[in-house]
Amino acid sequence: MALEIKIPSPGESISEVELASWFVEDGALVTKNQEVGEIESEKATLPLIAEQPGKFKIMVEEGTTVKVGDIVATIDTSVEVPDAPADAAANATEEPVAAPVAAPVATPAEAPLSLSNVKVTPVARHMMEKEGLSVDDILQGLRKITAGDVKKVMQQPAVSALSPQEATRDEDRTKVSQLRKKISERLVAVKNETAMLTTFNEADMSGIMAIRKKHQEKFVEHHGIKIGFMSFFTKAVTEALKQFPAVNSFLDGGEVVSPRYCDIGIAVQTDKGLMVPVVKNAEVLGLAEIEIKIADLAARARKARLSIEEMSGGTFTISNGGIYGSMLSTPILNPPQSGILGMHNIIDRPVAINGKVEIRPMMYIALSYDHRVVDGKDSVGFLKTVKAYIEDPAKMIFGTQSPEQYLLEI
Repeated sequence: MALEIKIPSPGESISEVELASWFVEDGALVTKNQEVGEIESEKATLPLIAEQPGKFKIMVEEGTTVKVGDIVATIDTSVEVPDAPADAAANATEEPVAAPVAAPVATPAEAPLSLSNVKVTPVARHMMEKEGLSVDDILQGLRKITAGDVKKVMQQPAVSALSPQEATRDEDRTKVSQLRKKISERLVAVKNETAMLTTFNEADMSGIMAIRKKHQEKFVEHHGIKIGFMSFFTKAVTEALKQFPAVNSFLDGGEVVSPRYCDIGIAVQTDKGLMVPVVKNAEVLGLAEIEIKIADLAARARKARLSIEEMSGGTFTISNGGIYGSMLSTPILNPPQSGILGMHNIIDRPVAINGKVEIRPMMYIALSYDHRVVDGKDSVGFLKTVKAYIEDPAKMIFGTQSPEQYLLEI
């Protein structure tokens, strides 16, 4: 019996998708619930699942645009498939959440190879991800380096930056994905359809860094994850949005909608483009809950395993260009939202503290906002409030009061 694999619907109003890749080869044996491929739409990437075991037959090639409901492959269920090993995962679509483990420091002899040019087929990449293997593991596992290998390298002529190189006029061309097309359209629309403006400030990160250093070990023991900067900024943003609801608002026709909740989008860079999963009702979450949710969403975003619901909505967005070394930028709005906060890298700089020059870890922060909805007073006030919360995290609990005033109710 031939079981048909059809293109599922990624969401309302989407009738066509791109068959992004196959994880198995034509004629391969597949098991029940195994991921055999993935499709990519303008909103999300979804896996194709084998509902029954059997022999797999590909009917549509990778990169083809297909319609929802089209048959792209079949499974001959009359072909017997050997049972999976006992230690294999029962459901290939479920991904266990691994406890955070500190990365070992590589010694010179163990330093990873530079393998950025190594090409990996989709089938091989899927197998490697499933088994937790890297390119280093595969190549280094083929054979040992022998003394003869070392001698061959030593006998080769030295190559320096001044050595003549062969000129090339080659070009690489890659088809633009449905997701990147949609991202491009949205970015252009933001520039053309909003009155976007950006205001800047800077934050002294020494307070947060001291908290992390003092409590990191206990935090990991208690929550199973390290505390980062993003959770502090998310919490600071939700508290500031309560005071400046206009920044949490958006235009809907002739009305300004101001949600009483804070759904914070976290921009995540992936191989397929920028994705913005949303932490729902972040205003009621603690730092640990925020950190865990962000880590989970970011990990699944990079594996293209987010649902449309997890990327839908959002009342405000945070983008962290600092992890790539960005010193300053003007983040672009994520429509229909009216505000986005840009974080940047932390640099030790001289600043004036109580009339004296001190070296502090400083971060430039930027707020881009839609001036049609947010006035300058609200935008500047919002960013100053975020700065105040970041520089003195206790204010997220006590507000403008000191802990002593809060205790004494004065």
